[in-house]
Amino acid sequence: MKKLLVLALMAISLNAVAQTVPQVDLQKKWGAVINAIAMVESQGHPKAVSKNGLYVGYLQISEILVRECNRIVGYKKYTYADRYDKQKSIDMFIDYQEYYNPDGNMERAIRLWNSGDLKCMTRKARTEGYYQRVMSKYTATASLE
Repeated sequence: MKKLLVLALMAISLNAVAQTVPQVDLQKKWGAVINAIAMVESQGHPKAVSKNGLYVGYLQISEILVRECNRIVGYKKYTYADRYDKQKSIDMFIDYQEYYNPDGNMERAIRLWNSGDLKCMTRKARTEGYYQRVMSKYTATASLE
């Protein structure tokens, strides 16, 4: 009986680890881009609020994006208040990118985050200024590493 209990606990632990490893890997993959976007969006401040009040937090997330992320994951994983939580904002970014940008194209990620428009790659002029600002922050950060 003890062996069975130990095996069950080990299986639960391994399952929990397996579920967190992909998120950590994705955060590594997106880390420099997320930091650059955050510097452009909020100067890296998790409590930032846009002038119009529609976008808040580290990555300046709207209520619409929260609802879309919940739709993507299939349940109410995020609340509007989660936009002020740096890690949950990063998790929303990753969920959104993994769904709409599964190839992990950095340019598409930046333009998509700015426009929220799936046709952003065909409307580059609309997102060009934002893309250049993010790339400037990204390049400056990369040169420090």
